[in-house]
Amino acid sequence: MKHLKLLTICLLGALMTSCADTPKAPESYPLFWTWLDYHPSMNFDSVCRVMQETGIDGVMLNAATPDQYRQAIPVAHKYGIEVYAWLWTMNLEHGRDSIVKAHPDWQSVNRNGDSLADSMAYVNYYKFMCPILPEVRDFIRQKIEAYCAVEGLNGIAIDYHRFVDVILPTTLWPHYGIVQDKEYPQWDYGYHPRMIEAFKAQYGYDPREQDDPSTDAKWLQFRCDQITEVANMIADIVHSHGKKMAASPFPTPKMAKSMVRQDWGKWNLDIVFPMVYHNFYTGDPSFIADCTIENVRDKNPKTTLYCGIMAPNDPTLFTCMNEALNNGAKGIAIFTVNSLLSPEIRQQFKAYSDSVRAVRNMPQVVSTDSVAPKHANLDPFVNVSLMKLIEGRMTDLISKDASTAPLLQLSNYRLVNQYGTTKVYEVIDAASGTMFDVTFYLYGDVIAGWDVKKIVKLSNEPSKNRLISD
Repeated sequence: MKHLKLLTICLLGALMTSCADTPKAPESYPLFWTWLDYHPSMNFDSVCRVMQETGIDGVMLNAATPDQYRQAIPVAHKYGIEVYAWLWTMNLEHGRDSIVKAHPDWQSVNRNGDSLADSMAYVNYYKFMCPILPEVRDFIRQKIEAYCAVEGLNGIAIDYHRFVDVILPTTLWPHYGIVQDKEYPQWDYGYHPRMIEAFKAQYGYDPREQDDPSTDAKWLQFRCDQITEVANMIADIVHSHGKKMAASPFPTPKMAKSMVRQDWGKWNLDIVFPMVYHNFYTGDPSFIADCTIENVRDKNPKTTLYCGIMAPNDPTLFTCMNEALNNGAKGIAIFTVNSLLSPEIRQQFKAYSDSVRAVRNMPQVVSTDSVAPKHANLDPFVNVSLMKLIEGRMTDLISKDASTAPLLQLSNYRLVNQYGTTKVYEVIDAASGTMFDVTFYLYGDVIAGWDVKKIVKLSNEPSKNRLISD
């Protein structure tokens, strides 16, 4: 509990001093949320009891039909929990196979001309539709209308509202046996014939005729704008029903724009839950702080900013939440409450959530002192915790037995390659005579990933005849 008390004290101080910088979140919004799949056969009452006992007062619930929400909502409301329908939009979810079979022409197409109707991108359930098609927009409109008709539903939270990932989070690359240090045609989607036709009508050329379509800012923005138009169409429907509009996008608007063509800072959202899953990216909680700083700057001014984090069943959860709340997030969404297995962690979560509510209920003193804007630091070498992870990887590559590995004696890092958002540095460990390439991936205005490779030199000249070691 001492660890939790220290975190809470830090949080209290940060929230007290930040109240002058940012407006208070609307009191009607829950502070702590979870994403959750709903099944009629589950004991939803028991899950809601756990949420209440943990201090979670909002749930983004994914159910297969509007009627399933009608079953779930009274149970959640009994425990004081607001329910938002967690709905996939551009990527098909329930009834996926039958819809693809009936409408293969709705499916997205990559730069190579491959359609998701008869090919796969990463996983079988990636069946993204083309957002420019009127029939796709009508399909989404009818879906949203059906869920908005559910009495007692507090809002709609859209997800998968984007294109296929042209760049996956770095930690997922080994799983698929890929390296995405730049944009490659097989993962670059949005080339549906109707999309090309509309772009050509507006700009007078086919983006595929460019030497490198990934550098075409007009083409990038055009695809982002189609996603934005559909998002704001959904928002209009949701608001017309007197409900709140939310979304679960990629970590920051700039990252999302480059990685999945998702310019969510332009969406008409009441609440945003960016999925700042640090373990998918750098592995260090400082990633959460950096993303939150950028999100405060780049979100729609009318949107209340939350932070979505993975829910480790250990005290690092509270470090992650501090990184978000201390840098401008108004609340937290965890994926997912079912991950909080330890009774002690649940108790600590309740104490933490109670402390945040206590601060939010305090009279706020508005300071007239000017506060310098915060910026995420793009220099990885001053990030002590991140560099510790990188040096740990180096040690592992030198020796699988950490007890026998020598202490690192590193030279200065030397930039040896740079392209797009990728920077490669060379560094030598004098103790073992090992050379490493350390690569940083900078998407948006944050360090979004890194990698370390052990290098074999076949020449005395640095950076020549270098091979990656097994």
